Amino acid sequence: MMNILELIPAELIRILIGLVAILVFIALNALILVYVERKVAGFIQRRPGPYEVGPWGILQTLVDAVKLMGKQLFSPTGGDRLLFWAAPLLAFAPLPLLFLSIPVGKNLVAYDANLGLILILAFSGLNVLALCLAGWGSYNKWSLLGAVRSVSQAVAYEIPLLLTVLAVTLMTGTLQLSAIVESQGAWPWQWNWLVQPAGFVIFVICALAETNRAPFDLPEAESELTAGFHTEYSGMGFGLFFLAEYTAMVVVSSMCTILFLGGWKGPGPEILGVVWFFAKVYALVILMMWMRWTFPRVRFDQLLNISWRWLIPLSLFNLLYVALVVKI
Repeated sequence: MMNILELIPAELIRILIGLVAILVFIALNALILVYVERKVAGFIQRRPGPYEVGPWGILQTLVDAVKLMGKQLFSPTGGDRLLFWAAPLLAFAPLPLLFLSIPVGKNLVAYDANLGLILILAFSGLNVLALCLAGWGSYNKWSLLGAVRSVSQAVAYEIPLLLTVLAVTLMTGTLQLSAIVESQGAWPWQWNWLVQPAGFVIFVICALAETNRAPFDLPEAESELTAGFHTEYSGMGFGLFFLAEYTAMVVVSSMCTILFLGGWKGPGPEILGVVWFFAKVYALVILMMWMRWTFPRVRFDQLLNISWRWLIPLSLFNLLYVALVVKI
């Protein structure tokens, strides 16, 4: 047995352990965030939120998850079964890979890739393909409209998002996430958000749009498209899309924390790095929830105008500004 273990590279063992930990985290994260979002919505709307199942309603999300797993799976008549069921699997499959190269603390990362930033940007783009397959395979006009909106939204908002990421990499000179964190200090005035405040704001807005969160939830606008691209899904088909959305919120918040908020760095000893990292990440997640229950949904023409008329020119000016600062 020992001889077999010695033949397995240590890096591979580390990646496998990391993937198991990531899958457990994804499940627990979804359970917690659904409960937190319900409570945030209740607080903003001056109502209690869930409080019947378990103390303070903390078991409500777990009961809902069991209910979803017990529901029968249906395929729409006339739809493409292969595309229909490939969509939720494709939405969920890249999620563990997105967390592989995210450093949650000093030397606490499953795979510290030199091109970790490229890895995350590449795999996160598969979510748009999943929404396209869901809309096309559902044989439902509302689902198809949601998929079309998703593609337009992704194309529009990925451009300013990539330009702000490029500005950070131009300033730090690396695509390695741990190196980007190391280039920043422990105190808030030593983080990149102060050097690039416009880039920080643009990244947060684009993160909302890329995760289809309100006020940019046009692909699944309930008042217009029933439920958009996932109208025809039931049971865990819908559950996988749900998992993907809440995991994507943590991924974009982690990226924002690493690029602009110093990553795991903060006042105090390095052992508190994990605490600082997740405190920043979940503060951004709660900000996203707050914005969902505060601002009304924008119209589709407003959605595109915000990106093409404002965010893209601003992100280009931000990139030019960073290039001048680096050159000087």
